[in-house]
Formats: sequence, structure tokens, C-alpha cells
Amino acid sequence: MTKPAMPSARDPEAKRFLNDRLDWNLLRTFLVIGQEGSISRAAARLHLSQPAVSQALRRLEEQLASALVVRRGPRITLSKAGEEVMQIAAELYGMVSRLGPALDSPAETVTGKIRLLSISRIQSRAYDEFLARFHSDYPQVELEIDVLRSADVVSGLLQKTASFGLSLCRTPQPRLEQRVLLEQRYAFFCGQRHRLFGRKNLNVSDLQGENFVSFTSDQIGGNLSPLTVFRDQHGFTGRLIASSPSLDEILRLVDAGYGIGCLPEHIVAAQVQSNALWRLPPWEGVIDVNIYLLWNREQKLTQAESIFLERFQQMLMTTDPAERF
Repeated sequence: MTKPAMPSARDPEAKRFLNDRLDWNLLRTFLVIGQEGSISRAAARLHLSQPAVSQALRRLEEQLASALVVRRGPRITLSKAGEEVMQIAAELYGMVSRLGPALDSPAETVTGKIRLLSISRIQSRAYDEFLARFHSDYPQVELEIDVLRSADVVSGLLQKTASFGLSLCRTPQPRLEQRVLLEQRYAFFCGQRHRLFGRKNLNVSDLQGENFVSFTSDQIGGNLSPLTVFRDQHGFTGRLIASSPSLDEILRLVDAGYGIGCLPEHIVAAQVQSNALWRLPPWEGVIDVNIYLLWNREQKLTQAESIFLERFQQMLMTTDPAERF
């Protein structure tokens, strides 16, 4: 006997089918596929085989009678329908994630200590709101935050001396899980004491002979080494005149006129608006650098740490990266 065809997703019977039969695990898998932009990376994150993830995607597309992704080699992008389903899946996951805390016994008090290693000057309203909500829900949990260089954050997590880290991580570490918190765009700026300040109609060639201020990680192999590659590719001949691992100190040195500096656009937006810094070409920016939530997958988490991680990932899944600043 021929199996009856699935009704179109647009008719009333299809809606009843989706309400009664849709496998929510398929939505969860699709959510991770959309976040990772890759079947292979989604499979690694979900601890599933690539064929299993591909099959889950096909089953969801069949149930919804819509193509959800556009494949471009190993990378995939979401179709218009896929973007809508992605948003709905994130909202559903957020609601389901709240079931655990909602069912916790009021008499149960979560205690413990969470040690977080972080680079300096993380500017994110979503992150600030997450910390506020976590403290409100679990006031007995102690939080210790140490500000370190990116390399030291990664090293501390590999040595299991901390619970979590917020850091740049240009080269993925096999033992560390990572989730994107912020997508930062770096661009060149100068201070009021610099000869290029206030000049319009500049181009990249006007910067080639300028001395520059740099992060100490701006070297081949470091987290910001693409900056070095960019300068080399564009024939920059100026000297590294000052350096620091601290963004605040880089800002101080740029303001003091030591040279031009490459800084995250959203961090210095207020200084640009107040005319304390001057934006320099290239106008599309120099490089994009992500800040990640990191943790050691081999480290056994306490109850407080497990709840912190679950809540943090919930926030990342339910907020668009562009809305986290």
C-alpha cells in the first residue's frame, strides 16, 4: 500500500500534524546547526555522527515541507524559512531551559564558588544582564573574576585552575569547548595629538609610514596576529612604538599620540562620538575577532558551575550576537 503523502505545511491538516507529531529534538539539532554553520561542527558539539545530524536536518525539512539551509561546500547558510525556524527554535529552547529552575525545590539552596578568567574590557549588556539574573536566582554562589591575558585564560582552563573563561581563542583547543559571546570588528584609530587626527579623505596608503601601538598578542601565533599580517600585506613601514596586553593601556597610549592603534569599534564608539579618537581607513575595518565563553570539557563541574554554564548557554542561544553589545 502506498504511504499517504504528507500534507503541505500551509494547510490546516499540516498545522495539526506539526502540533502533534513534530520532534522537538530535531529543532534542537537544527538550532546547533544554525549556530555552528556546519554539519561537522554541529555533530562534534552534539557528540553525534555527521550522518545522524544530516538525517535529522532532512527529517525536519520533510516535516516542515521547507528547505531550511543552503549548502556552499562544507559551509551552510540558512534560507529565509531556516532563519524563521531558527528564531522559533531558540525561543522554544529558552522556554524549555527554564523548566529546571522552575521545578527546583524552594528549600534547595545552591552554594559554591565559580572562578571565571576574563580578558579586560568586555562590553556587553547581555552578559551584564546574565550576571545580574544569575546572582538574583542564586545569591549564595560566590563569583571570582580574574582579569588576564588571553593566553593566560586559555592556559588556566587547560590546567583546570578555573571554571570558565572569556577570551580570544584564535586557534581552537581540542580540550576546550567554546561558544561565541561577542563578534568584534577591529579598526584603526588615532588620538587628538596625532598628525592624522581630523583629516578626511584618507586612504590606507596614508597610514603606511605611521608608527603604531599594539597589543602584545599582536604577533605571529598570537590571538591578534592577523593584524601583523594585514600591516605586512599593505606595506606598513612604521615601527611598533609601544605595546601592552591591556586595552585600557592601548587606549592611553593612542590618546597620548604614540601612534595609531587597532581597537574594537564598539569599545571606542563613545570616544569617537566625543571626538577623542579619530577613525582611520580601511573603512570596512581590519579584522573580526570573537570573544568566546570557554571551559574544559574534561573538568567535572559542581552544581553551581553546571547551573552557571546552562544559564550562560541559554542566554547565548536566545540572543542574537548583534544584540549582545
